[in-house]
Amino acid sequence: MPLPTAAVLPDYGDEGLYGFAAGLRTWLHDLRAGWHHGGVEPGASSTVVVIVIDGLGDGFLNTVGAGSTLLAYRRGSMSSVFPSTTASALTTLLTGVAPAVHGLNGWFIHDRRFGGVIAPLPLLHRGGPEISAFRLLPRLCPVAPMWHHACRPVNLVSPAEIAYSRFSLHHGRGAHIEPYDGIEDFGQRIIDMVDALASSGGLVHAYYPGFDALSHLHGCRSAHVQACFWRLDALFASLLDRLSGRGVHLVVTADHGFIDAPAAGRVDIEPGSESAAMLAAPLFGERRLAFCKVREGAGDEFEAWAGTALAGKAVAIRAHDCLAAGLLGPGEAHSRLLERVGTHVLLMEPGCTIVDQVEGETPYALIGVHGGLTVDEMRVPRIVTCT
Repeated sequence: MPLPTAAVLPDYGDEGLYGFAAGLRTWLHDLRAGWHHGGVEPGASSTVVVIVIDGLGDGFLNTVGAGSTLLAYRRGSMSSVFPSTTASALTTLLTGVAPAVHGLNGWFIHDRRFGGVIAPLPLLHRGGPEISAFRLLPRLCPVAPMWHHACRPVNLVSPAEIAYSRFSLHHGRGAHIEPYDGIEDFGQRIIDMVDALASSGGLVHAYYPGFDALSHLHGCRSAHVQACFWRLDALFASLLDRLSGRGVHLVVTADHGFIDAPAAGRVDIEPGSESAAMLAAPLFGERRLAFCKVREGAGDEFEAWAGTALAGKAVAIRAHDCLAAGLLGPGEAHSRLLERVGTHVLLMEPGCTIVDQVEGETPYALIGVHGGLTVDEMRVPRIVTCT
Protein backbone atom coordinates (compact mmCIF):
# COMPACT_ATOMS: atom_id res chain seq x y z
CA MET A 1 0.00 0.00 0.00
CA PRO A 2 1.50 3.38 -0.95
CA LEU A 3 2.14 5.82 1.90
CA PRO A 4 3.28 9.45 2.21
CA THR A 5 6.95 10.25 2.67
CA ALA A 6 8.44 9.00 5.97
CA ALA A 7 5.03 7.88 7.22
CA VAL A 8 4.76 6.64 10.82
CA LEU A 9 2.07 3.99 11.22
CA PRO A 10 -0.01 3.64 14.38
CA ASP A 11 1.06 1.05 16.93
CA TYR A 12 -1.92 -0.85 18.33
CA GLY A 13 0.23 -2.88 20.67
CA ASP A 14 1.94 -1.83 23.86
CA GLU A 15 3.80 1.12 22.31
CA GLY A 16 0.78 3.18 21.33
CA LEU A 17 -2.06 5.17 22.86
CA TYR A 18 -4.36 2.21 22.27
CA GLY A 19 -2.28 -0.10 24.50
CA PHE A 20 -1.89 2.71 27.05
CA ALA A 21 -5.67 3.25 27.21
CA ALA A 22 -6.58 -0.44 27.11
CA GLY A 23 -4.26 -1.09 30.06
CA LEU A 24 -5.82 1.76 32.02
CA ARG A 25 -9.29 0.38 31.32
CA THR A 26 -8.21 -3.05 32.62
CA TRP A 27 -6.84 -1.48 35.83
CA LEU A 28 -10.11 0.39 36.42
CA HIS A 29 -12.19 -2.78 36.05
CA ASP A 30 -9.99 -5.34 37.84
CA LEU A 31 -8.85 -4.71 41.42
CA ARG A 32 -6.11 -7.32 40.99
CA ALA A 33 -4.61 -5.63 37.93
CA GLY A 34 -1.72 -3.23 37.62
CA TRP A 35 -1.01 -0.64 34.95
CA HIS A 36 2.59 -0.73 33.86
CA HIS A 37 2.33 2.38 31.66
CA GLY A 38 1.69 4.36 34.86
CA GLY A 39 4.03 2.36 37.10
CA VAL A 40 1.12 0.90 39.11
CA GLU A 41 1.77 -2.48 40.73
CA PRO A 42 -0.87 -5.26 40.48
CA GLY A 43 -3.50 -5.04 43.20
CA ALA A 44 -2.36 -1.65 44.51
CA SER A 45 -5.03 0.82 45.66
CA SER A 46 -3.17 3.68 44.05
CA THR A 47 -4.22 7.16 43.10
CA VAL A 48 -3.38 7.85 39.46
CA VAL A 49 -3.48 11.24 37.74
CA VAL A 50 -3.50 11.17 33.93
CA ILE A 51 -3.05 14.61 32.34
CA VAL A 52 -3.81 14.80 28.61
CA ILE A 53 -2.32 17.91 26.99
CA ASP A 54 -4.08 18.12 23.66
CA GLY A 55 -1.53 18.50 20.86
CA LEU A 56 1.74 18.06 22.80
CA GLY A 57 3.91 16.08 20.41
CA ASP A 58 7.01 14.22 21.51
CA GLY A 59 9.12 16.11 18.97
CA PHE A 60 8.06 19.43 20.48
CA LEU A 61 8.86 18.23 24.00
CA ASN A 62 12.35 17.06 22.98
CA THR A 63 13.27 20.30 21.22
CA VAL A 64 11.32 23.32 22.43
CA GLY A 65 10.93 21.63 25.82
CA ALA A 66 14.66 21.11 26.37
CA GLY A 67 15.44 21.71 30.04
CA SER A 68 11.80 21.39 31.13
CA THR A 69 10.55 19.42 34.13
CA LEU A 70 8.18 17.54 31.83
CA LEU A 71 11.10 16.34 29.68
CA ALA A 72 13.04 15.29 32.79
CA TYR A 73 10.30 12.77 33.60
CA ARG A 74 9.75 11.57 30.04
CA ARG A 75 9.92 7.77 29.91
CA GLY A 76 9.52 7.33 26.17
CA SER A 77 7.04 8.00 23.41
CA MET A 78 3.95 6.32 22.01
CA SER A 79 2.19 6.42 18.68
CA SER A 80 -1.15 8.11 18.25
CA VAL A 81 -3.99 6.38 16.45
CA PHE A 82 -5.21 6.77 12.87
CA PRO A 83 -6.04 9.55 12.16
CA SER A 84 -3.83 11.45 14.59
CA THR A 85 -6.58 13.78 15.73
CA THR A 86 -8.54 14.64 18.87
CA ALA A 87 -11.85 13.03 17.92
CA SER A 88 -10.14 9.71 17.26
CA ALA A 89 -7.32 9.66 19.83
CA LEU A 90 -9.13 11.30 22.72
CA THR A 91 -12.08 8.94 22.29
CA THR A 92 -9.62 6.03 22.49
CA LEU A 93 -8.29 7.56 25.72
CA LEU A 94 -11.87 7.81 27.04
CA THR A 95 -12.98 4.31 26.05
CA GLY A 96 -9.88 2.10 25.79
CA VAL A 97 -10.82 0.88 22.30
CA ALA A 98 -9.44 1.63 18.83
CA PRO A 99 -11.04 4.00 16.28
CA ALA A 100 -12.32 1.01 14.30
CA VAL A 101 -14.47 0.14 17.33
CA HIS A 102 -15.58 3.54 18.63
CA GLY A 103 -16.09 4.77 15.07
CA LEU A 104 -14.89 8.38 15.37
CA ASN A 105 -12.36 8.46 12.56
CA GLY A 106 -11.90 12.21 12.34
CA TRP A 107 -13.21 15.62 13.33
CA PHE A 108 -15.83 15.04 10.63
CA ILE A 109 -17.47 11.67 10.03
CA HIS A 110 -20.10 10.47 7.56
CA ASP A 111 -23.29 9.01 9.00
CA ARG A 112 -26.39 9.36 6.86
CA ARG A 113 -28.66 8.57 9.84
CA PHE A 114 -27.82 12.04 11.14
CA GLY A 115 -27.71 13.97 7.90
CA GLY A 116 -24.44 13.03 6.22
CA VAL A 117 -21.18 14.71 7.21
CA ILE A 118 -21.18 15.76 10.86
CA ALA A 119 -18.76 16.86 13.60
CA PRO A 120 -19.32 14.35 16.44
CA LEU A 121 -17.66 16.28 19.30
CA PRO A 122 -19.68 19.51 19.03
CA LEU A 123 -22.54 17.51 17.43
CA LEU A 124 -23.02 19.81 14.47
CA HIS A 125 -23.89 19.20 10.85
CA ARG A 126 -21.07 20.32 8.61
CA GLY A 127 -22.07 23.86 7.63
CA GLY A 128 -25.36 23.51 9.49
CA PRO A 129 -27.15 23.42 12.83
CA GLU A 130 -26.83 21.20 15.87
CA ILE A 131 -27.77 17.56 15.44
CA SER A 132 -30.99 16.45 17.08
CA ALA A 133 -32.03 12.81 16.89
CA PHE A 134 -33.59 10.09 19.01
CA ARG A 135 -30.94 8.42 21.24
CA LEU A 136 -28.29 10.33 19.33
CA LEU A 137 -25.20 9.61 21.43
CA PRO A 138 -25.84 5.90 22.13
CA ARG A 139 -26.29 5.33 18.40
CA LEU A 140 -23.45 7.58 17.30
CA CYS A 141 -20.96 6.40 19.97
CA PRO A 142 -22.14 3.02 21.32
CA VAL A 143 -18.93 2.15 23.21
CA ALA A 144 -19.14 2.95 26.93
CA PRO A 145 -16.44 5.11 28.53
CA MET A 146 -13.86 3.11 30.45
CA TRP A 147 -15.12 4.38 33.83
CA HIS A 148 -18.64 3.09 33.26
CA HIS A 149 -19.16 0.31 35.85
CA ALA A 150 -15.50 0.58 36.89
CA CYS A 151 -14.34 -0.91 40.20
CA ARG A 152 -12.33 2.21 41.06
CA PRO A 153 -13.65 5.78 41.42
CA VAL A 154 -12.89 8.30 38.68
CA ASN A 155 -12.86 12.11 38.66
CA LEU A 156 -12.77 13.93 35.32
CA VAL A 157 -11.22 17.42 35.33
CA SER A 158 -12.57 19.15 32.23
CA PRO A 159 -12.71 22.71 30.81
CA ALA A 160 -15.87 24.46 31.99
CA GLU A 161 -16.92 25.29 28.43
CA ILE A 162 -17.15 21.62 27.43
CA ALA A 163 -17.47 19.78 30.75
CA TYR A 164 -21.24 19.37 30.44
CA SER A 165 -21.57 19.18 26.66
CA ARG A 166 -23.62 16.31 25.29
CA PHE A 167 -20.47 14.50 24.16
CA SER A 168 -18.76 15.01 27.55
CA LEU A 169 -21.76 13.87 29.55
CA HIS A 170 -22.09 10.76 27.39
CA HIS A 171 -18.42 9.92 27.89
CA GLY A 172 -18.48 10.91 31.55
CA ARG A 173 -20.90 8.19 32.63
CA GLY A 174 -19.64 6.51 35.78
CA ALA A 175 -17.33 9.39 36.75
CA HIS A 176 -17.56 12.64 38.68
CA ILE A 177 -17.09 15.64 36.35
CA GLU A 178 -15.16 18.58 37.81
CA PRO A 179 -15.08 21.71 35.59
CA TYR A 180 -12.22 24.23 35.67
CA ASP A 181 -11.60 27.70 34.30
CA GLY A 182 -8.04 28.56 33.30
CA ILE A 183 -4.67 26.95 33.87
CA GLU A 184 -4.32 27.87 37.57
CA ASP A 185 -7.76 26.47 38.33
CA PHE A 186 -6.79 23.37 36.33
CA GLY A 187 -3.97 22.62 38.77
CA GLN A 188 -6.09 23.32 41.83
CA ARG A 189 -8.91 21.07 40.64
CA ILE A 190 -6.43 18.24 40.08
CA ILE A 191 -5.26 18.62 43.69
CA ASP A 192 -8.86 18.76 44.93
CA MET A 193 -9.76 15.58 43.06
CA VAL A 194 -6.66 13.79 44.38
CA ASP A 195 -7.72 14.81 47.89
CA ALA A 196 -11.19 13.38 47.24
CA LEU A 197 -9.60 9.99 46.46
CA ALA A 198 -7.27 9.97 49.47
CA SER A 199 -9.05 7.14 51.28
CA SER A 200 -9.90 4.97 48.29
CA GLY A 201 -7.44 5.54 45.48
CA GLY A 202 -8.65 5.78 41.90
CA LEU A 203 -8.19 7.89 38.80
CA VAL A 204 -8.08 11.61 38.12
CA HIS A 205 -8.31 12.15 34.35
CA ALA A 206 -7.49 15.78 33.50
CA TYR A 207 -7.79 17.27 30.01
CA TYR A 208 -6.19 20.52 28.78
CA PRO A 209 -7.09 21.70 25.23
CA GLY A 210 -5.52 25.18 25.21
CA PHE A 211 -2.16 24.07 23.79
CA ASP A 212 -3.96 22.58 20.77
CA ALA A 213 -6.07 25.69 20.17
CA LEU A 214 -3.04 27.98 20.18
CA SER A 215 -1.11 25.64 17.86
CA HIS A 216 -3.92 25.74 15.30
CA LEU A 217 -4.23 29.51 15.48
CA HIS A 218 -0.63 30.69 15.69
CA GLY A 219 1.49 27.76 14.51
CA CYS A 220 2.82 24.79 16.42
CA ARG A 221 6.10 26.42 17.53
CA SER A 222 4.91 30.00 17.80
CA ALA A 223 5.70 32.25 20.75
CA HIS A 224 2.12 31.81 21.98
CA VAL A 225 2.47 28.03 22.03
CA GLN A 226 5.87 28.09 23.66
CA ALA A 227 4.59 30.39 26.40
CA CYS A 228 1.67 28.00 26.98
CA PHE A 229 4.07 25.06 27.22
CA TRP A 230 6.18 26.72 29.89
CA ARG A 231 3.06 27.56 31.91
CA LEU A 232 2.10 23.88 31.72
CA ASP A 233 5.61 22.89 32.72
CA ALA A 234 5.41 25.16 35.76
CA LEU A 235 2.05 23.59 36.60
CA PHE A 236 3.59 20.10 36.41
CA ALA A 237 6.47 21.16 38.67
CA SER A 238 3.96 22.63 41.12
CA LEU A 239 1.97 19.38 41.15
CA LEU A 240 5.14 17.42 41.90
CA ASP A 241 5.84 19.69 44.84
CA ARG A 242 2.27 19.74 46.20
CA LEU A 243 1.83 15.97 45.89
CA SER A 244 5.28 15.11 47.23
CA GLY A 245 5.29 12.15 49.59
CA ARG A 246 1.73 11.09 48.79
CA GLY A 247 2.58 8.24 46.43
CA VAL A 248 0.44 9.58 43.58
CA HIS A 249 1.23 8.19 40.14
CA LEU A 250 1.42 11.24 37.86
CA VAL A 251 1.22 10.50 34.12
CA VAL A 252 1.24 13.05 31.28
CA THR A 253 0.61 12.32 27.62
CA ALA A 254 -1.19 13.74 24.58
CA ASP A 255 -3.57 12.67 21.86
CA HIS A 256 -1.43 13.77 18.89
CA GLY A 257 1.30 16.17 17.85
CA PHE A 258 1.41 18.97 15.26
CA ILE A 259 3.01 20.29 12.12
CA ASP A 260 2.58 23.63 10.35
CA ALA A 261 1.09 23.62 6.85
CA PRO A 262 1.97 26.54 4.56
CA ALA A 263 -0.61 27.96 2.19
CA ALA A 264 1.45 26.71 -0.77
CA GLY A 265 0.69 23.12 0.25
CA ARG A 266 -3.07 23.57 0.43
CA VAL A 267 -5.27 21.84 -2.14
CA ASP A 268 -8.70 23.43 -2.59
CA ILE A 269 -11.64 21.46 -3.97
CA GLU A 270 -13.61 24.30 -5.54
CA PRO A 271 -17.42 24.08 -5.72
CA GLY A 272 -18.53 23.11 -9.21
CA SER A 273 -15.09 21.82 -10.20
CA GLU A 274 -14.50 18.47 -11.90
CA SER A 275 -12.96 17.10 -8.71
CA ALA A 276 -15.99 18.18 -6.65
CA ALA A 277 -18.31 16.54 -9.19
CA MET A 278 -16.68 13.17 -8.52
CA LEU A 279 -17.66 13.31 -4.83
CA ALA A 280 -21.04 12.13 -3.54
CA ALA A 281 -20.51 13.98 -0.23
CA PRO A 282 -18.21 16.63 1.24
CA LEU A 283 -14.84 15.47 2.51
CA PHE A 284 -14.74 14.02 6.02
CA GLY A 285 -11.94 13.09 8.39
CA GLU A 286 -9.27 15.79 8.49
CA ARG A 287 -7.59 18.22 6.14
CA ARG A 288 -4.40 16.19 6.68
CA LEU A 289 -6.14 12.84 6.07
CA ALA A 290 -9.40 13.02 4.15
CA PHE A 291 -11.97 10.29 3.68
CA CYS A 292 -13.81 10.55 0.38
CA LYS A 293 -17.15 9.17 -0.76
CA VAL A 294 -16.70 8.96 -4.53
CA ARG A 295 -19.78 8.74 -6.74
CA GLU A 296 -20.63 5.29 -8.04
CA GLY A 297 -18.82 4.66 -11.31
CA ALA A 298 -16.31 7.49 -10.78
CA GLY A 299 -13.68 5.51 -8.87
CA ASP A 300 -11.24 5.07 -11.74
CA GLU A 301 -11.58 8.72 -12.73
CA PHE A 302 -10.99 9.85 -9.14
CA GLU A 303 -7.87 7.69 -8.81
CA ALA A 304 -6.52 9.04 -12.10
CA TRP A 305 -7.17 12.61 -10.94
CA ALA A 306 -5.48 11.99 -7.60
CA GLY A 307 -2.47 10.44 -9.30
CA THR A 308 -1.89 13.54 -11.40
CA ALA A 309 -3.45 16.61 -9.74
CA LEU A 310 -2.33 15.54 -6.27
CA ALA A 311 1.09 14.16 -7.23
CA GLY A 312 3.59 15.14 -4.55
CA LYS A 313 0.80 16.39 -2.28
CA ALA A 314 -1.22 13.29 -1.43
CA VAL A 315 -1.33 9.54 -1.75
CA ALA A 316 -4.74 8.07 -2.57
CA ILE A 317 -5.63 4.61 -1.29
CA ARG A 318 -8.87 2.67 -1.47
CA ALA A 319 -10.84 2.55 1.76
CA HIS A 320 -10.99 -1.24 1.83
CA ASP A 321 -7.17 -1.33 1.68
CA CYS A 322 -7.08 1.06 4.64
CA LEU A 323 -9.33 -1.26 6.63
CA ALA A 324 -7.53 -4.43 5.52
CA ALA A 325 -4.22 -2.94 6.65
CA GLY A 326 -5.63 -2.42 10.15
CA LEU A 327 -4.86 1.31 10.21
CA LEU A 328 -7.93 1.99 12.36
CA GLY A 329 -6.95 -0.67 14.87
CA PRO A 330 -8.19 -4.02 16.21
CA GLY A 331 -11.52 -5.11 17.64
CA GLU A 332 -15.09 -5.60 16.50
CA ALA A 333 -15.72 -2.86 13.97
CA HIS A 334 -18.30 -0.16 14.56
CA SER A 335 -21.51 -0.98 12.71
CA ARG A 336 -21.17 2.14 10.51
CA LEU A 337 -17.41 1.92 9.92
CA LEU A 338 -17.68 1.11 6.19
CA GLU A 339 -19.76 4.22 5.67
CA ARG A 340 -17.43 6.33 7.80
CA VAL A 341 -14.33 5.51 5.72
CA GLY A 342 -16.05 6.14 2.37
CA THR A 343 -14.52 4.72 -0.77
CA HIS A 344 -11.07 6.34 -0.81
CA VAL A 345 -8.62 7.95 1.62
CA LEU A 346 -6.27 10.83 0.79
CA LEU A 347 -3.09 10.61 2.90
CA MET A 348 -1.49 14.03 2.66
CA GLU A 349 2.23 14.49 2.21
CA PRO A 350 4.15 16.45 4.89
CA GLY A 351 3.10 20.11 4.88
CA CYS A 352 0.06 19.54 2.65
CA THR A 353 -3.66 19.82 3.37
CA ILE A 354 -6.87 19.41 1.38
CA VAL A 355 -9.96 21.57 1.89
CA ASP A 356 -13.39 21.72 0.30
CA GLN A 357 -16.34 24.06 0.84
CA VAL A 358 -19.83 23.43 2.15
CA GLU A 359 -22.69 25.90 1.86
CA GLY A 360 -23.24 27.66 5.16
CA GLU A 361 -19.75 26.88 6.43
CA THR A 362 -17.39 29.76 7.19
CA PRO A 363 -13.98 29.10 5.58
CA TYR A 364 -11.15 29.18 8.09
CA ALA A 365 -7.39 28.91 7.91
CA LEU A 366 -5.27 26.81 10.24
CA ILE A 367 -1.53 27.34 10.59
CA GLY A 368 -0.91 24.33 12.81
CA VAL A 369 -2.51 21.07 11.70
CA HIS A 370 -2.58 17.36 12.55
CA GLY A 371 -4.26 14.15 11.47
CA GLY A 372 -1.50 12.93 9.17
CA LEU A 373 1.28 10.37 9.42
CA THR A 374 4.40 12.48 10.00
CA VAL A 375 6.48 11.66 13.06
CA ASP A 376 5.63 15.03 14.64
CA GLU A 377 1.90 14.30 14.35
CA MET A 378 2.07 10.64 15.33
CA ARG A 379 4.44 10.50 18.30
CA VAL A 380 3.34 11.65 21.76
CA PRO A 381 5.29 11.57 25.03
CA ARG A 382 4.80 9.28 28.00
CA ILE A 383 5.76 11.18 31.13
CA VAL A 384 5.59 9.20 34.38
CA THR A 385 6.57 9.67 38.01
CA CYS A 386 5.38 8.66 41.48
CA THR A 387 5.33 11.53 43.96
